[in-house]
Amino acid sequence: MQVWEAIQGKRAIRQFRDERLKPAHIERILHAGRRSQSSKNSQPWHFIAVQDKRRLAQLAELGAGMGHVAGAALCVVIVVPTENERTLWHFFDTGQSAAYMQLAATEIGIGSCLGTIYEPGAANELLGIPGDQQTRLVISFGYPASDKLVSQPLQAGGRRSYDDVVHWETW
Repeated sequence: MQVWEAIQGKRAIRQFRDERLKPAHIERILHAGRRSQSSKNSQPWHFIAVQDKRRLAQLAELGAGMGHVAGAALCVVIVVPTENERTLWHFFDTGQSAAYMQLAATEIGIGSCLGTIYEPGAANELLGIPGDQQTRLVISFGYPASDKLVSQPLQAGGRRSYDDVVHWETW
């Protein structure tokens, strides 16, 4: 699969088969996140790879619409330093690492979905995250429960048009 194919084919997958991911696939996903670019090569992230079903269910309770985490084979919790003068860049860099991981997963037939932690203090306690670190973003991964979820074209209105999004030279 080429990168453009992965970009075109990427969908948010929220329903997964009850099947463990291959260790090599997990490593590939995590390496993709580690290899992503970051502002001034700061690499501010840490990744917590969660596979324990009980812990996945607890994580799913820490944000709205995160039921997909409970059914995932893997959840990657992205951790960055607590708020400081570089926080905006840390979150931008986090988004890039998340995109790299999701595209790497798409290439090998693994679905994924982003989730937002609404209770970061509870997440820190659950996962033993140090006080000088924070998490707001998780990614659930697993083999899609249905091929239909992956192969469906985007619905009309699923993405804004090119002309609506792209401006040349000025607004």
